[in-house]
Amino acid sequence: MALFWILWSFNALMSLVPIYFFFVGLADGSITSRNIGLWGIIMLVVAGVLFGSLWLKGHNHLSLAKIVMILAAVPGIFVLLYFLIVFTSKARWN
Repeated sequence: MALFWILWSFNALMSLVPIYFFFVGLADGSITSRNIGLWGIIMLVVAGVLFGSLWLKGHNHLSLAKIVMILAAVPGIFVLLYFLIVFTSKARWN
């Protein structure tokens, strides 16, 4: 049970990234009628993962909810690992 909430919290924090860029894009006008459909799909997937996992947990499918959370957490883990390597290595990136 604790693993589910850890994964859910991590995914909730990672979902703030596309939500932030969505609202910034709305504010600066870079989200237009040409790409609002793609942004809608992205927002539906983000909401679907978070609320779908809660729905699965609520209907006694905890293992399936954990699998959904793990699959959604993999890209965020890779990004955090990348930034950890960039910030801790003394390599010259120019």
